[in-house]
Amino acid sequence: MADKLILDPQAIVDKEFDIDFKGYNPEQVDLLLDSVIKDYQTYQKMIRVRNQKIEDLEKTNASLRAKLIEVEGRMKAQEDARDPYAGGASNVDILKRLSRLEKQVFDTKNRK
Repeated sequence: MADKLILDPQAIVDKEFDIDFKGYNPEQVDLLLDSVIKDYQTYQKMIRVRNQKIEDLEKTNASLRAKLIEVEGRMKAQEDARDPYAGGASNVDILKRLSRLEKQVFDTKNRK
């Protein structure tokens, strides 16, 4: 709420009117202003409740986003565990390479 309210309940209560010969009935004005004060108090309470709900929902939203990131990370880790080639060379590939290197090393030694 970017707009600032001009009146609040206390400002309405504190407002004093000049008494004029041809003015309004002061009792009727007081009754109307009492109703306006009650409305302002109700609006302020509603705004406080709404702001608290918004704050609670923002906290819940942040918590759920964190859980979503955690679950996505777990799912990615499970996918990587199921697909050994996703993270690079598998153990079988490493053993094959090692075997080829051993053959080359031992074959060159035996030839000398």
